[in-house]
Amino acid sequence: MSTLEPERGLGTGTLVEPVPQVSHGDGDHERFAHYVQKDKIMESALSGSPVVALCGKVWVPGRDPKKYPVCPMCKEIFEGIEPPAGGDDKK
Repeated sequence: MSTLEPERGLGTGTLVEPVPQVSHGDGDHERFAHYVQKDKIMESALSGSPVVALCGKVWVPGRDPKKYPVCPMCKEIFEGIEPPAGGDDKK
């Protein structure tokens, strides 16, 4: 039976159109290098566990971040973080 034809005995038909799959996922996140705590990167390298970037992206690192521009959201968050009191100003 076609979705354009009415079902017999019901009197009306229903046109069923496929709903497009809209992704609210990480599409743009894949194009950037993200800020993550250094100890979390080391832990991930040893255990294979995912890390969470400042912007909220969760993934298992596996590529050279130097090949990508810095995530603008991570950068904005990082620049807004106050350094710890009495900390040293070296980056």
